[in-house]
Amino acid sequence: MTRANHGILFLDELTETPRHVLDTLREPLESGTVCISRAQQQTTFPARFQLICALNPSPCGTFNGDIRSSRSTPDQILKYLSKVSGPFLDRIDLQVDVPRQPDALRDAHQQTKTAKMASQSLQEKVVAAQQRQLERQGCLNRNLSVRLLTEVAVLSDEDHEFLVSAMERLQLSHRAFHRTLRLARTIADLSGEERLRREHLLEALSYRALDNLLTQLRDL
Repeated sequence: MTRANHGILFLDELTETPRHVLDTLREPLESGTVCISRAQQQTTFPARFQLICALNPSPCGTFNGDIRSSRSTPDQILKYLSKVSGPFLDRIDLQVDVPRQPDALRDAHQQTKTAKMASQSLQEKVVAAQQRQLERQGCLNRNLSVRLLTEVAVLSDEDHEFLVSAMERLQLSHRAFHRTLRLARTIADLSGEERLRREHLLEALSYRALDNLLTQLRDL
């Protein structure tokens, strides 16, 4: 973790990592430090990293949201995905389902050119959004306290009730509520909009792919 300080910590095949090991990441993801205790000594190391994880949607790797597409049963898929604890999952802001790409290898040269153009455009949007955040609150959205977050991400009564209902439906925690609100605030900043609207909340909620999947499996 400390070697990834100010960088990226990538965990592939996430469910193959023991659950108790994943849970040791929870506190560093919040505090930006990792504390090592041995005998009567304790040392703290910096650990402010960006965590990126990848995992298959099922033990057989073929589940696409429709149970008929999988060779695994709902119980087997739920057991497989439940290797990732709820408190750990709470700290993952973006959970994205990546569908199969049958045409991914076609016209590779043109795709590479398009990707470069898209990357430059995205970089400009990110830099503009960061500047907007610094001017508004003196820090980036990721560093906002809960109190400041509620001041810069004001919701109407209807949108607040909508977000609370969505949290209850997905069985998410207070921490996930504030992380979703922070993400919605960032989405609005990337769009150059000062006011937080329902569409920003909807997009932020759409990035809870694994939470949605687990809820669907429990309902089967």
